[in-house]
Amino acid sequence: MKRKFLQPALPQLAPRAWFFQPTNRKSQRGGILSTLIALIFLVVLCGAIYLARHPILRFVGESWIVNESMDHADAIIVLSDDNFYADRVTRAAELIREGKAPIVVASGRRLRPYAGIAELMQHDLIERGVPKENIVVFPQDADSTRDEALALLPFVTQKKWHSLLIVTSNYHTRRARYIFRHIFPQDVDLAVVSARDGDFDPEQWWEKRKSFKELTREVAGMLVAMWELRHTTASQG
Repeated sequence: MKRKFLQPALPQLAPRAWFFQPTNRKSQRGGILSTLIALIFLVVLCGAIYLARHPILRFVGESWIVNESMDHADAIIVLSDDNFYADRVTRAAELIREGKAPIVVASGRRLRPYAGIAELMQHDLIERGVPKENIVVFPQDADSTRDEALALLPFVTQKKWHSLLIVTSNYHTRRARYIFRHIFPQDVDLAVVSARDGDFDPEQWWEKRKSFKELTREVAGMLVAMWELRHTTASQG
């Protein structure tokens, strides 16, 4: 008797979907082409930015600086921490000679109980031709621009001044304007005047380490000021 061996049933394969293959190949080719175009565009964009980096960086530096004017003010306030060359004081002395205000306030931090930056600024102003009687020495203990504005506010209110020229270094002008306009009342007209700074050239700031540090520190300081003054409304637009 012959034995019958049963062959295992093979699973039936689904019919091959040959009619979908051309479409899939087209999709793959289309995806590769789109990726290639995107990469080429990215390379061209990076190349264009690299070639135009100097004008772009120059625009950033120049746009950061604020330089406002006023025909006449009740007083000029020179903010503390002038540089080695006394550029802020030099600009304030120019404004006095131009008749922009009768009084200049030397706002400076105390370094000793008997002297500080304000006295140094007074010395520099006199040396640049500003009469001593036109100088008001304002010593203060502020650790930031915000603290300095808060210290100056009651002094300005007491003097009943309603228009001020605020002189500070060029890289510091935007942050100073933001802070003073948020702290001072609306009835005080403010104009922030830029003083050139020997350590910060807005046209080539990225080429000097100190200039780069100044600008990046100002941007960080601006973010801090916006956070600290987020619940106050700017008094002037």
